[in-house]
Amino acid sequence: MGVTDPTGPVMDRDEVDRALARLGAEHEAIETSLLALQDHAGRRLLEGAELTGTTRERWASADASITLLWAYFDAYTDALRSAREIRARRRWSSREDLVELTELLRGESVTVAGSASAAANAPTLLSAGGRLSERFSLETLVDRMNELYATSLDMVVTADAVWSALPARIDLLAAELQRTRKLAHSVGVRPGEHPSGDDLERITRILTKLREDVVSDPLGFWVPAQGSSAPGGGRPDTAAYDRQARALEEVRREIDAVLTVRQDAEARLITLRDVLSRADRTLAEARTARGEVLAKIAATEVPVVSGPPTALQEQLATAAEYRRSAQWHRLSPLLELLEQKAEDELLRARESLTAVTAPLAVRAELRGRLDAYKAKVAGHGLAEDPFLIERYDAARRMLWSAPCDLRVAEQAVLRYQQAAAEALGAPRVPQQSGPEDRRGPGA
Repeated sequence: MGVTDPTGPVMDRDEVDRALARLGAEHEAIETSLLALQDHAGRRLLEGAELTGTTRERWASADASITLLWAYFDAYTDALRSAREIRARRRWSSREDLVELTELLRGESVTVAGSASAAANAPTLLSAGGRLSERFSLETLVDRMNELYATSLDMVVTADAVWSALPARIDLLAAELQRTRKLAHSVGVRPGEHPSGDDLERITRILTKLREDVVSDPLGFWVPAQGSSAPGGGRPDTAAYDRQARALEEVRREIDAVLTVRQDAEARLITLRDVLSRADRTLAEARTARGEVLAKIAATEVPVVSGPPTALQEQLATAAEYRRSAQWHRLSPLLELLEQKAEDELLRARESLTAVTAPLAVRAELRGRLDAYKAKVAGHGLAEDPFLIERYDAARRMLWSAPCDLRVAEQAVLRYQQAAAEALGAPRVPQQSGPEDRRGPGA
């Protein structure tokens, strides 16, 4: 241990044996890893693929790194073999042997004569500036090999992970797309004739291009994991695939809607005809009622009742023709539109009838109020009161005559109501000018 050289103290026999054992174990581990990398499915695919973009650039570097890695490993193997041969010369190594072994095991005794192209294409940090040969210690050489192996394995594992995940999923989606296209074609959903047919063509083009891009540039579809240093840390980027999957699902829902139309089109058409028929009958009733109101009610503005909309009937006939010719993709949106319009038309007809018959409803309410007060007066024994009879007859003549002036009739009912209230001792019904008191102060 007292002898020294530029590498430090000379190693003794035990130190040499321990170093050789450690280096032998490292050699075996490195060789196993290199062989696994050489046989990795991702590396074989990268070698045979026509790469583009980021993947082509990184694979050129990784391929050079793997070549350089094997050169380093061969140099490491030669140095380890030389050290073992020196140690095997004698059972008890001489001082000269120990000096030589110390230089081999600790000094920069390993020379790597790499090719210029490999050194130039390898990562800058690992290629030592593009020199044609380098000198390393065995420990430094192991570190270099570990770095080269980690970067190369990361690239290979990443590409393999994308190729294992995305193309198969794209193929499954493409198969589902083909089934959907056949189903769509059977119900008349075709490109240029229906928006969903155009969507199917667009999804087909995008999926075809997406698969080509994934196969040629898998690293373009990789999301690295934040803070992860493990080879292949991250996940495949499925955003583009997911968008097309959602678009296809929307098309499938549209096709399902068209299929539903095919199944219940006749029932929906019958319902539509019934709704429009009810609307027509309601409008006819409103027109009849308007004539009655104009004949029986005076000084009242009665709204005009429009006729049935011919456009809806024409659209209904078009829908029936679509059903006969099995144009389900055209029938589906038309039925939805007609159903909404038919309900709106029925509501409009009912509102017209209500508006037209409003004066008759007012007259009926006044008649009911007049008769109700008459019954109340009779219940108190005042049915024969001449004044109340006079007021009642006046109001009744106005309400049961034609045409009836509702404003005048309402005043007559109010006067009878006030007279009845006074006769029954109830508070007087307010009005602009009270009724004439025929009975005098002593009544």
